[in-house]
Amino acid sequence: MTAFPTGPRPALDVIPGSLIREVSEAGRNIPGLIRLFFGEPDTVTPDFIREAAKAALDAGHTFYAPNPGIAPLREAISRYLTRNGRPVGPERIAVTASGVNALMLVAQALLSPGDRVVIPMPAWPNMDGIARVMGAEVTPLPIRIANGVWRVDLDELLATVTPDTRLLFLNSPGNPTGWTLTAAEQRAILDHCRKTGTWILADDVYERLYFAGDAAPSFLEIATAEDRVVSVNSFSKSWSMTGWRLGWIVAPPALMDSLAKLNEFNMSSAPTFVQHAGVVALDQGDAFIAETQARYRACRDLALDILGAVPGVTAPRPDGAMYLFLKVDGCTDSLALAKDLLTTAGVGLAPGAAFGPGGEGHLRLCFAQSEDRLRTACTKVAQALSARAAKG
Repeated sequence: MTAFPTGPRPALDVIPGSLIREVSEAGRNIPGLIRLFFGEPDTVTPDFIREAAKAALDAGHTFYAPNPGIAPLREAISRYLTRNGRPVGPERIAVTASGVNALMLVAQALLSPGDRVVIPMPAWPNMDGIARVMGAEVTPLPIRIANGVWRVDLDELLATVTPDTRLLFLNSPGNPTGWTLTAAEQRAILDHCRKTGTWILADDVYERLYFAGDAAPSFLEIATAEDRVVSVNSFSKSWSMTGWRLGWIVAPPALMDSLAKLNEFNMSSAPTFVQHAGVVALDQGDAFIAETQARYRACRDLALDILGAVPGVTAPRPDGAMYLFLKVDGCTDSLALAKDLLTTAGVGLAPGAAFGPGGEGHLRLCFAQSEDRLRTACTKVAQALSARAAKG
């Protein structure tokens, strides 16, 4: 008798589940736990955005939207990008149901089984997982600590990206390390990828959470419409809209029809009333973003001051995003350490092992918190890690 497979595709079996979720579930019933394992702030979405969503609902915006998104939102994204030095017309913009949905759509458009994808790591695990879902082969590129910050060696990156590399994924500023490409590095990478025929997928979700200027350098500032460059973005981080699930893609004209088709097969469209709220977020949110950027810079410095003084802990200074990625001497099981800190410190952190090669031995802390809450959390973690170091 012929044996028929009874489970999912084998490729899915080798993709691990989220270790961050495992820690969060372990801490679900711990009273008073300060939850810093997820990448989101402890503040709700600003009033003016929430009121815009209510008004859109009251106006009856509850029907299907076009696959690429409603025209007012695509136009608002174009205005937002243009005033930030990234001139892109609405015809190159597709609205998505979150940033991760944007990444999935791009992967579905570009990747086939066996394609080679290069990802600097430690990295947010979803892109590695998405590539593997598509049957691609992932080549990790190490992100290392140099002069007190996380960096990718440019020469090593250029040597790793060869003509058989289908896609280079770059999250800059990056999760979990906060590493950020310079404008000169982006120029060198773009020039190189033009020669190799490699697509660049730029995850720009944290571009406004940058601590050396209004926005981090962007490939959209230097790429032409015909370049193999795709940028994805999200409302989650800069506008404190994690639960709204709204994002966008900027792509070359040749990809737009395929992205609209894939959007139909995946989501049809993001909720219409949420898209109308996105218009208001973009058009009226610059002051909120500037305030958030300043607040997170202060939070970063506060966390560094406390945790950088702990024996056996290395705390590189992130250029952007909302995380410290802490190296803990002697740690060989970051999942166990993160679970231990749930009770010894009363704080939930993400295990470094969740972020792929180079992540083990580290912990990720999201510092997008109120000052009092962050000070309390960092002090508790510092005490717990100091006690751990004293035990040897």
